Amino acid sequence: MSKPPAEQLSLFEPAPATPEDAAPSRVRAAAPTERVKQLGAALPAHVRFGTSSWSFPGWAGRVYDTEYRDRLLAQEGLHAYAQHPLLRSVGLDRTYYAPIEEEVFARYAASVPSTFRFLVKAHEDCLLARYPHHPRHGDRAGASNGRFLDPAYALDKVVGPAVSGLGDALGVLLFQAPPQDVSALGGPGRFATLLHRFLSAMPPDVPIAVELRNQRLWSPDVLDVLWETGAVPCFAHHPSLEPIAAQRERFRRFSDRPLVVRWMLRHGLKYEAAKRRYAPFTAVVDRDDATRDAIAEAVREAALAQRPVTVIVNNKAEGSSPGTVERLAEAVLGPL
Repeated sequence: MSKPPAEQLSLFEPAPATPEDAAPSRVRAAAPTERVKQLGAALPAHVRFGTSSWSFPGWAGRVYDTEYRDRLLAQEGLHAYAQHPLLRSVGLDRTYYAPIEEEVFARYAASVPSTFRFLVKAHEDCLLARYPHHPRHGDRAGASNGRFLDPAYALDKVVGPAVSGLGDALGVLLFQAPPQDVSALGGPGRFATLLHRFLSAMPPDVPIAVELRNQRLWSPDVLDVLWETGAVPCFAHHPSLEPIAAQRERFRRFSDRPLVVRWMLRHGLKYEAAKRRYAPFTAVVDRDDATRDAIAEAVREAALAQRPVTVIVNNKAEGSSPGTVERLAEAVLGPL
């Protein structure tokens, strides 16, 4: 892949330094390498890389100064995480499984610098037509979900608490439709109609992205709905979807809007198999250069146009998301 010309990099505005004045924590940040500090200084301020959550003991030496228990990291590790020069965002995955209160969001916001942004996953009930047969759904497994694309529920339990609690720290509110029977959604056409009603009820100043794990749902009608309501499609690298390069072509009309990318799971693996292969997520195990390069090209294009960029990386993409973020930054910036 060709590298960006040197003159292009001069168009990027470097990010401000991360302040160290957040609330004290028992978790301390690792000292970044000179290479990471160099990449962080060169990366544009409006380009924010992050990971799915932050509570991984295996990141000792890379994100945290030593190995802490995952429970302590979940409670107090965010401040240390946000001191990493390349980690300027984080995906809140817990909010997908159950809504959280405004006060919890506010505590998160108080733990990070003012330039940090959160990608908040909306509660799964918002875009789940029928509860799957999974133990966590209990007696509801197999039943229809009355909250499916219900604007009132989303505004009350998802949007309101996130906006009030995070304030300016809310970077993206992500509505993700998990893989499910398209017929249970009423087919692509009916889904587009319901999605339009749903998104039209959301506050216009809330940055919303939509991620659909059924390739069939990415119809022209659905793209029209996102365009008309001001939402953006979330580029997602996942085995259920086409490659990022193909998504760039499909979503080309959104090239003047914020870029949201989630690099989730390596093709050919399922989540549990990836977890077994990569845990405790200390290092990149399986390099995926094709995906890295496709995402890097999209990031450069958006960054040069001064569009906000959010890229969230999962450990199960290559083995260790902080390592993947570093590789991605190198691909975006080229030789320094």
